[in-house]
Amino acid sequence: MLVALKRILIGRPLKSNELGEQKLNKTKALAILSSDALSSVAYGPEQILLVLITISIAAFWYSIPIGIGVLILLVALILSYRQIIFAYPHGGGAYVVSKENLGKYPGLVAGGSLLVDYILTVAVSVSAGTDAITSAFPTLHEHTVGIAVVFVILITLLNLRGVTESASILAYPVYLFVLALFILIGAGLYNIASGGVSAAQHAPIGTPVMGISLFLLLRAFASGSSALTGVEAISNAIPNFRDPAPKNAARTLTVMGILLALLFSGTVFLAYYYGITPIVEATVVSQIAEQTFGRTFMYFFIQGTTALILILAANTGYSAFPLLAVNLAKDKFIPRMFAVRGDRLGYSNGIIMLGVLSILLILAFKGQTEQLIPLYAVGVFIPFTLSQSGMMLKWIRQKPPGWVPKLIINTTGAFICLTVTFVFFLTKFTQIWPILIFLPLIVLAFHRINKHYEAVGEQLRLTTCEPAVPIEGNVIILPVAGITHVVEHSANYAKSLGADQIIAVYIPFEREDEAKFEEKWSKWMPDVRLVTLHSPYRSIIQPLMKFIDTVERKARESNYQVTVIIPQFIPKKGWHNILHNQTSFTIRAALLYRKDVIVTTVPYHLKK
Repeated sequence: MLVALKRILIGRPLKSNELGEQKLNKTKALAILSSDALSSVAYGPEQILLVLITISIAAFWYSIPIGIGVLILLVALILSYRQIIFAYPHGGGAYVVSKENLGKYPGLVAGGSLLVDYILTVAVSVSAGTDAITSAFPTLHEHTVGIAVVFVILITLLNLRGVTESASILAYPVYLFVLALFILIGAGLYNIASGGVSAAQHAPIGTPVMGISLFLLLRAFASGSSALTGVEAISNAIPNFRDPAPKNAARTLTVMGILLALLFSGTVFLAYYYGITPIVEATVVSQIAEQTFGRTFMYFFIQGTTALILILAANTGYSAFPLLAVNLAKDKFIPRMFAVRGDRLGYSNGIIMLGVLSILLILAFKGQTEQLIPLYAVGVFIPFTLSQSGMMLKWIRQKPPGWVPKLIINTTGAFICLTVTFVFFLTKFTQIWPILIFLPLIVLAFHRINKHYEAVGEQLRLTTCEPAVPIEGNVIILPVAGITHVVEHSANYAKSLGADQIIAVYIPFEREDEAKFEEKWSKWMPDVRLVTLHSPYRSIIQPLMKFIDTVERKARESNYQVTVIIPQFIPKKGWHNILHNQTSFTIRAALLYRKDVIVTTVPYHLKK
């Protein structure tokens, strides 16, 4: 039943040689890998105005130079990540760049930041999209958390079906959003050009504003830079592209940068010229659309596509998180299961883990994840800064042809990103302080996991100086609960191994049972030695483990191996297991950490 349900939900398994069919063309890749970056147009310009309004509405004209500053940073990031794509064509982005150029721990900081950021991407994006839906339908507001969880589950299932299938479905809403925003910007500019918008609605550029300061402008710039979250996703997901993957990824990144620049600058300009003031009841994009089209079909079309893009921005996390996890798993910093492909050739464990952690975050914050946006933004700018700095060192050390312009690009990007990061810490410390706790803990976890894998590898390596201990003979211990076909089957198997000694062990709770069982056993199987261990406290595990330890100590002196053979009957129906004591499972669990004891289970399958 479970297998059938799995096939319905995620489809038939794919052969390894079908991997090429799961690669993305540029059109689909642009949709699923840029949804996070493009969706930030819906809230990036608003973040700038929310800072400027603390001075006055007259300060809104500063949104134009601040927007230009954000565009300069965007250009620096796009050019830098293009260089990263060609320099590191196997993906990994900021993690790989930082690890190879700055060292292991800066790389782990970048990798840990991005893993957390992708979880926040899913939680924040889905919650924001759910809020847009519940705003349109207030009766659904009390079900916000449930709706958000359902959306996460649906996106998780889509991604488990394979990257191309999810891209085929999710590409349409992304391109509809881009179309809707271009129509909005085009119509808004036409209204301005035709005199449909009064110039009195905004303060002219250059108007003196009392109370303005460099610190406040930097704070507005840092807030507006949240529109650049998701820019790095393409550099992490290069393996998802069709060949030539680096070339296609670089082109997709360039197109994404152009689209983001046009949509962001258009939205910032219209918000300034229309004199839009951010309010709780309506977003900046919603107010621009209402002033441009009124409450017509186009207004609701723009609102609907905005809600969809906010939800589907989560898919960027699903595309980049598993591939980043693969790089960390290959370097032995997280469990190796994250490097294993699933039935549909995607990295299913990473996809499922991302979905589970995102749902837990939504439940923990009851769907109100807006307060996580600053944490989400600073979590991006830390790896931005590290990757730019890493590329700077790469060019200085290697000095390839044409390295000076590349160095200037990365130096500019590193300086701006570092400035934004500092401003975030100075102005929003009360919201982002948790990163100073969980990021070191994540790096510590990476370090401990890596140490474990290194220790395991060292002990398993044949070149180790520790010689293998020869085995001179075998002693078999056979726990028995009665005289049955199960015990007979296990005893016959034990005899077939040619062991030096077979010891059957029976643990009665009453003395009368002990004598009766010894008499029956001597008549039924006299060639197998029986040891009875009376247990006045009705424990099976304690006397059995004590006996096994005693035998093992004596066997070790003669280089004998102790093997415990556990008889177990298997019911025909799975649910029948709950009707039985599962003593064999308890014994196996207790023996799991016994260093020099081999455990063998002999199943006996019931027919009825």
